[in-house]
Amino acid sequence: MTHLVRLQFATGGPAVSGEWANGATARRTWRDWVGLYGSDEKVVIRLTEDADGNERVLMAWERGRIVGTGSDGGPRSTS
Repeated sequence: MTHLVRLQFATGGPAVSGEWANGATARRTWRDWVGLYGSDEKVVIRLTEDADGNERVLMAWERGRIVGTGSDGGPRSTS
């Protein structure tokens, strides 16, 4: 299983990403990136896991807040 953290400074824009086998490292990176870049409302930061080619969103930061995941693994607003 692979964990991917992807940072976009604008939705649909180029991304900076990192990939880890260790989920704890990926989650820590996601939190660090939210702390560093999350105050910009345009920033999108997602943590996903990829198992056998199926990518699932675990955590997402969009529009200045945490976005949860729905039953299909896609993002949903928590507000």
